[in-house]
Amino acid sequence: MSSLSETWFADGYIDFEQKKYTLLAYLQQITRYFNENKLYPQLSDVIFHYNNLVAFKENKQFLQQQFPKRLTAINMERLQLLYEQMISDDELMQELENIIQYAIKKMNGAIREGTEIYEFVEGSLNISPVGLIPLDTQEGYLFLCDGRYRDIVVYEYRLSIFERHDEKYRGIHTHYLDTFSKDLVHTCEHIKTTLIRQYKKLPNPAVYRIETNLVFPVNETLLPIAKRSLVKYIATNAA
Repeated sequence: MSSLSETWFADGYIDFEQKKYTLLAYLQQITRYFNENKLYPQLSDVIFHYNNLVAFKENKQFLQQQFPKRLTAINMERLQLLYEQMISDDELMQELENIIQYAIKKMNGAIREGTEIYEFVEGSLNISPVGLIPLDTQEGYLFLCDGRYRDIVVYEYRLSIFERHDEKYRGIHTHYLDTFSKDLVHTCEHIKTTLIRQYKKLPNPAVYRIETNLVFPVNETLLPIAKRSLVKYIATNAA
């Protein structure tokens, strides 16, 4: 998917019609992926651009505060200069304001569409522990089963905590390990025992089974939503 640059609304010649068609071409691609029930990375990308526009509109210092990792020093300086130019140029300010207002409205519609899919999938997930769960749940295994009822896909997971703007966030990293056929032999308990024997670094792992009756793209939808749901599940049960 071709994506917008982080500063697309301020790149090159600032013209409403030109930026409008650039935006609509981007959102057309987003909608096409959503129609295929593929949410990631499309949903997170459009949310980033939406927040970017809102923050620029509200605070010219947003770059250092909100997006220190994705924006380069050159882009930050360019937007700072653009903001100063807006103040002294009423025509430019109005044109950019029109672009931002239009883009925020259109992106908000795309975000609602993606969020509806997200919430539908999230609501279908059932999370349950496999066997006894140890006190340390920072590392373990995630078993993912979808509505095809054929396979159990196994991922190793690791939780992390990072801080941003005086707030703590929980993140999760996963690594694909194996896929087991779902049958009388390969029960979740049997797979857990197999993993313990095979991977000595986790002699007493936390193991969670996440299942759904839905059949959605795994990498683009089910896995990202399952990961976020598992983070919330572990945080809730650890509280």
